[in-house]
Amino acid sequence: MASRDDLKLWVYQALTVLGPSTVPEVARYIWENHESELRASGDLFFTWQYAMRWEAQKLQNEGKLQKKTKGRVWVLV
Repeated sequence: MASRDDLKLWVYQALTVLGPSTVPEVARYIWENHESELRASGDLFFTWQYAMRWEAQKLQNEGKLQKKTKGRVWVLV
């Protein structure tokens, strides 16, 4: 069962693998690699893309992620 903490890790992993990426690219990577965990995550399944953005914001607050071009591209710092 996936949690918000998992989403934070998965965002970081996606950007490590993909490099600078848009929100849809990160979401696609997470879905392709963690679909079964997301499906088993209860209510989080219905909000995971929204929650993913909040977890990316936490990474930005920690100085690990930067949003470029008005937040459309995420980049690891």
